Amino acid sequence: MHSPLLSILIPAKDEAGNLPALLDEIADALAGVDHEVIVVDDASTDDTWALLTRRAAADRRLRPLRHACSAGQSTSLWQAAWAANGEWLATLDGDGQNDPADIPALFERARRGDVTLVAGHRTNRRDDWLKRLSSKVANRVRSALLKDATPDTGCGLKVVRREAFLSLPYFDHMHRFLPALIQAQGGTCVSLPVNHRPRGAGESHYGLNNRLWVGLVDMLGVMWLRRRSRLPATFEGAPARTDVHTEPGTPSVQGESTR
Repeated sequence: MHSPLLSILIPAKDEAGNLPALLDEIADALAGVDHEVIVVDDASTDDTWALLTRRAAADRRLRPLRHACSAGQSTSLWQAAWAANGEWLATLDGDGQNDPADIPALFERARRGDVTLVAGHRTNRRDDWLKRLSSKVANRVRSALLKDATPDTGCGLKVVRREAFLSLPYFDHMHRFLPALIQAQGGTCVSLPVNHRPRGAGESHYGLNNRLWVGLVDMLGVMWLRRRSRLPATFEGAPARTDVHTEPGTPSVQGESTR
C-alpha cells in the first residue's frame, strides 16, 4: 500500500457547492508534495457523494468515505485519521473558508521536528458577528482555563503527526481542543497566521447552541482529562530483555514472553 507523506482530512456535510474548487486548490497547493485527500461525507443530502465518487474515479489521490447517518465533525476526522496512510495529517473544513494555499507553510513548520501540531490562526475572520462573538468568548474562556497557548483552536486548518493524533482520547467535539489534548500527551504546539475566506455556498452547520454553550461544557471534560493525565511517563532501571523473540510487527511487553 502506498504511504504518502501527507494525508489531507476533510469532513464535509452538504458541501457539493464548495468541494470542487476546494479540491482543485488542494491539488495546486500540494503539487510538489506526495499526498492523499480523504473526504468524509457525513450523510449529506445534496450531491456531495456523487461528486466525490466521480472525482475519485479520475484522481487516485482522492479517497472518499461516507457515513450512512450523520456522526459529526470529530468522528469524521477521527475515522479519516485511522484510514489515512500519511505520516502527517492536515485537517481543513469542507466549506472552503480555510485556504489550502496555507498548508505548505504549516507543513514546512511541522517538519522541523520540534513540534507535534501546527495550528492555523485566523487573524481576519470572515464570518458573521454571531460566529465571531461566540468564537471570541469561547477562545478567551478556553485559553484562561486550559492555558493551551493557542489563540484560535477552532480554526479547522491544522497539521499534526498522525501517530500523535491517534493517541488522543476520542470524544465528540474533540477537534476543538486538539492543542490542549496534544499537550496533555506531552506534545508541543505552535500557531501560524492563516487566511480566512467567506463561505462560498451553503449554510454553516454551527450556531450559538452547538458552538458556544456545548464548547463550554466540553471544556470541563478536557480540564478533567488533562488533570488525570500522567503521560508521558518514562521507565528507569532494568534494561530491556534480549531473550524475547517476536515476529516483525508483533508488539511485546518487557518481561513477558510472546511464545
